[in-house]
Amino acid sequence: MNRIVFFIDGFNLYHALDGNISYYKYKWLNLAKLSKCFITTKDKIVDIFYFTAYTTWNQSKMDRHKNFVRALQLVGIKIVLGAFRRRDRTCRICHRKYSTYEEKQTDVNISIKLFQTVINDIWDKAIIISGDSDLIPAILAIKTTFPTKRIGIVIPIGRRAEELKQTVDFHMKLKEKHLKTCQFDDVIVIDKNQKLIRPSSWR
Repeated sequence: MNRIVFFIDGFNLYHALDGNISYYKYKWLNLAKLSKCFITTKDKIVDIFYFTAYTTWNQSKMDRHKNFVRALQLVGIKIVLGAFRRRDRTCRICHRKYSTYEEKQTDVNISIKLFQTVINDIWDKAIIISGDSDLIPAILAIKTTFPTKRIGIVIPIGRRAEELKQTVDFHMKLKEKHLKTCQFDDVIVIDKNQKLIRPSSWR
């Protein structure tokens, strides 16, 4: 059996869904179930890592996100948290300064986790769900150092990722049929006192 580890770029996947209003209803996504769509009977998933960061300045978004992360943890997914950093920018039109937030660390965290797991011989094939070309240097380094290991990508819906496709050993495409069949139940019962509910805006 091929040992498979999934590395899921949370924000790359989220923005693929958030960029199309018809995909909002798929945000309550069971990533453990989704991962099984991209393996064969000769494969065995040994770990799934989900890389993300919380929007700490927006409480309602953070609450929805934490609710989702809790659902992922219940199906055995390991969470790797990054962070947002505040940045000052200047408008190109009016030249006024304004502040915004940029998500940092995800591509670095994915790269580090790829190296940690390959050095410890955890996987035979790594599958990355992302279209982020910033991952290319890490992928090339691993392929050079560990030539028997195979790395593939699942390209989020609505993305192209042409550079990444040229770098990896194989690539697949996330389609709407995968999203539709891999949703969590609207209500996830943890015990008699706890339950997780799909956010109303994710319907």
